[in-house]
Amino acid sequence: MEEKLNVVPFVSVESMKKLVHRIGVNPFLNELAAEIEKDFLRWEQFDKVARISAHSEEGVIELMPTTDGEVYGFKYVSGHPKNTRSGCQTVTAFGLLSDMRTGYPLMLSEMTILTALRTAAMSALTAKYLAPKGADTMAVIGNGAQSEFQALAFKEIVGVTKVRLFDIQCSASMKCARNLRGTGIEATICNSAEEAVLGSQIITTVTADKQYATILTDNMIGPGVHINAVGGDSPGKTELHKNILLRSSIFVEFPPQTRIEGEIQQLDADHPVTDLYSVMAGKRAGRTSKQEITLFDSVGFAVEDFSSLRYVRSKLAETGFYEELDLLADPDEPRDLFGMLMGA
Repeated sequence: MEEKLNVVPFVSVESMKKLVHRIGVNPFLNELAAEIEKDFLRWEQFDKVARISAHSEEGVIELMPTTDGEVYGFKYVSGHPKNTRSGCQTVTAFGLLSDMRTGYPLMLSEMTILTALRTAAMSALTAKYLAPKGADTMAVIGNGAQSEFQALAFKEIVGVTKVRLFDIQCSASMKCARNLRGTGIEATICNSAEEAVLGSQIITTVTADKQYATILTDNMIGPGVHINAVGGDSPGKTELHKNILLRSSIFVEFPPQTRIEGEIQQLDADHPVTDLYSVMAGKRAGRTSKQEITLFDSVGFAVEDFSSLRYVRSKLAETGFYEELDLLADPDEPRDLFGMLMGA
């Protein structure tokens, strides 16, 4: 890919679809998880701040920035659960990488599809360290846009071959089961969250309502399971009963952000949690016993999006799946921007 300073590679939705198909969904998830893990292993190199959020009654708009000192990246992402009523997506996103030396953008990309892939890849990567050994069955509660990605990532990275689906809208579960046909995953549609949890060693909650909710009650959670709590990702939005948290070993991406947005917003500010980067680096233990309940309090962090954008950019030269976006003014004389304008 020949780099032109005034032209920015743009990965559209159509280009992202082509890229994922060229690589294959499963290899894409596996390679993406490896890139996220690689960046978590150099965690200390990144600037880390909680995302910047603008909340309304309808939803939230967020900016998620970070840099490793050489490349700067950010994601714009919105979460509006009521959008589905008007035929729109709950989550929409795009992202940008820039060169820290010049400030010039290196790539602009859609991230609605990419966020779904990276969220699933991060969930499964974490479960590699926390889930019970040999786990092959997962409950997926909330069968919206993220559910198939979660199932496929857990199959590829953890070895899950059976999923037990529940959604308050049965049509969503039917959609998920239909999309998973031919993937090697056995999907069972359940009539309740309680039924979905039965026999599952891993429990993924990925609901969308922007409110305090109790998707999992304390009596539903027995010893030895791993909980992948994805849906609770903003202030006032949770999925788990507080007592589950008090019985669990809790693992988080970036504590200052998770304490505001995650399930642990229900707990005291000093309640102990474990940073995931320290587990991946071998500094802290992951799962320590068969009886332990492990909980990944997933809210999503900017480093994961940085890794995802970096991974996509690494594939552009070999695939050519991008467009050239005339985004930056580039006058022949850098100080004569007016002359460039009038020369039009």
